[in-house]
Amino acid sequence: MSSVLSRLWRARGSLSSPSSTTTETLVVYLSRALSTSSVNSGIEEVKAGASSSLSLNKPLLLRRDPKGRHVQWVFLGCPGVGKGTYASRLSNMLGVPHIATGDLVRDELASSGPLASQLSEIVSQGKLVSDEIIIDLLSKRLEAGDAKGESGFILDGFPRTIRQAEILEGVTDIDLVINLKLREEALLAKCLGRRICSECGKNYNIACIDIKGENGNPGMYMAPLPPPPHCASKLITRSDDTEEVVKERLRIYNEMSQPVEDFYRSRGKLLEFDLPGGIPESWPKLLQALNLENHEDKQTVAA
Repeated sequence: MSSVLSRLWRARGSLSSPSSTTTETLVVYLSRALSTSSVNSGIEEVKAGASSSLSLNKPLLLRRDPKGRHVQWVFLGCPGVGKGTYASRLSNMLGVPHIATGDLVRDELASSGPLASQLSEIVSQGKLVSDEIIIDLLSKRLEAGDAKGESGFILDGFPRTIRQAEILEGVTDIDLVINLKLREEALLAKCLGRRICSECGKNYNIACIDIKGENGNPGMYMAPLPPPPHCASKLITRSDDTEEVVKERLRIYNEMSQPVEDFYRSRGKLLEFDLPGGIPESWPKLLQALNLENHEDKQTVAA
């Protein structure tokens, strides 16, 4: 534990005034709840060229378990690209928790907790939440999961900065980092089309994206994801889903994401996947790129 603590402090470096409670929680739960990769023995190389959009810097290794348990994966990608959608599907398929830091922030905002007012100002301006706040929220989520006996994870929205990546590497092994990519005009349309049911909390999208192919670039079609009739009258728009805020989020993300991508690329753990369209087109190709196209639960998850 002392070696983990020293690595953690080196990685945290410039974090401002970390409290002992936050640090101890992080050490205990990021080292205990996250470090489950040793459960799995055996590795399988991802099939290079499984999808035309697959780009690998070097051979990528995935941990394998007969039922897909205990994987430790991370999803990267611009806000609105679909990290939550695909991470959630893989979470159901592989039987590991999907932990989305964006959801953790929104839950904290809704709870009117001690960080709510600070987070509200940050989110409304499209800025990134500080490393310290994100780590604090993540630590609490891991503590709750640890109490329920969870192991393995798919992280969505963390790490977003190179310091977060360094902190995470200091306490656990990440097997795979999936970097979802989508052209910016489609991203903007998706974000502006997002809707949430105020009653059940499920996400939908009213945007119909139809980009014509030109100059050698393929076209793209993404159908709307309409709500069922009982949710249709209860749809609301996220307060931060305005064109100005979305463009600012994309600008900040693009500025800060390259070092994180390079961090995992240099370790041979980055899988870059260009989404070719909506879920019907992208999901099978993503499974193929992950060597999961024959997984026994595929049909159930894709339904």
